[in-house]
Amino acid sequence: MSTALATRIAEEYAAAAGELPARIVSAARRELAIRTLKAQGLPGMRDENWKYANLRALERVRFAPQSAQPGAAAPVAALSATALPARIDGYLRQTFVDGVFAPELSAAVQHAAEEGAAARERAGDARFALLNDAFASDAALLHIPAGAPGPSCIEVLFVARSEAARAASYPRLEVRVCSGARLNLIERHVSIESDANFVNAAVAIDIEAGASMTHSRVQQMGARATWLDTLTATVGRDASYQQHLVHLGALSARSTFHVRLAGERAAAHLHALAAAAAQQTHDAYALIEHAAAHTTSEQLFRGIAADRARVAFNGKVAVCAGAAGTDSRQSLRGLLAGPDAEVDVRPQLEIHTDDVRCAHGATAGKLDESVLFYLLSRGLDPDTAQQLLKWAFLADVVARLDIPELKRSIERALAGRIDVAADLKELL
Repeated sequence: MSTALATRIAEEYAAAAGELPARIVSAARRELAIRTLKAQGLPGMRDENWKYANLRALERVRFAPQSAQPGAAAPVAALSATALPARIDGYLRQTFVDGVFAPELSAAVQHAAEEGAAARERAGDARFALLNDAFASDAALLHIPAGAPGPSCIEVLFVARSEAARAASYPRLEVRVCSGARLNLIERHVSIESDANFVNAAVAIDIEAGASMTHSRVQQMGARATWLDTLTATVGRDASYQQHLVHLGALSARSTFHVRLAGERAAAHLHALAAAAAQQTHDAYALIEHAAAHTTSEQLFRGIAADRARVAFNGKVAVCAGAAGTDSRQSLRGLLAGPDAEVDVRPQLEIHTDDVRCAHGATAGKLDESVLFYLLSRGLDPDTAQQLLKWAFLADVVARLDIPELKRSIERALAGRIDVAADLKELL
């Protein structure tokens, strides 16, 4: 991060600090975040795990949120529920507009908290979360108590309205799933009105012993948006965490994950999909840390880059000393669908103990010519044959979504991204 950028962030924080609520992040923690940013800087393309990210928009961003600026209007003024994605049956919705809770667009569930789960060390690849610590205006708190009957089903919708040159948005989500409880969570990020937003999200998750969480995340930001997110999760003994990530929107999107399997027999499954076209960049870095014995993990990634787009996924598995019996699998695949497109997939293993079973595979290339020839020989025209193969390529991830309405919504969005023919769309 340049000195000029660090200075501008500090100046904007100083001007906005009096309007930032201490009940979300304490003043002391905000000050610490700014000091750490000035000392360490934000990651950039010279950092190994960030070399594929597109961060050029940072030079044009106004980092203070809309709610902290003088004379800020109500975030939901004139915003109609019909402009938002359709609700999912059986899921309670919480809606945040430019990072601030919108009760008139939400169900009556708890949304804000004193500083808690997200108050963790921000270092290395998680440094963008420092910006969230410094500027967050509100937070979604999900606390699923032990003994809750059946799974809790909740949707958190983050809506960005402000242009990046005017204000930034800082979604903040803190989740605690207590022992034995179950949570099905949908997290969605969309743009309304402006398509040139700057969104910097932070998500902190604690899953206690014997609990489980299924986390469906969909990013459908505007065509000129910059979207960054940092997620940390701790998974306890006999607990499980499953995430389905779908990247569709934004000019530049970057996800950073650190999932720590802290208890014996903990499990984590990350299923990610990215479909980029035009000049989009979709980048992700996922670290799963096996810190206890007999833990299991899976990383499954499928990405398509068309036109001049770039798709990158860097998946790392770290097996700590004492984590004997670890079972880890990675399958990272990218598809080049344009002459100037770029796909970069990189599996990494770091093992510090014996008695482990770790497998990984990574491929990037064009459509299989032999399969394409087979379809053409059966009478399909070239465009339809290519569309079918692209669809089949993404099906590994899409098929794992078990929420019918959300799955159909994503399928329809993907159909538009890969130019599925009209007769195929009728099947969705």
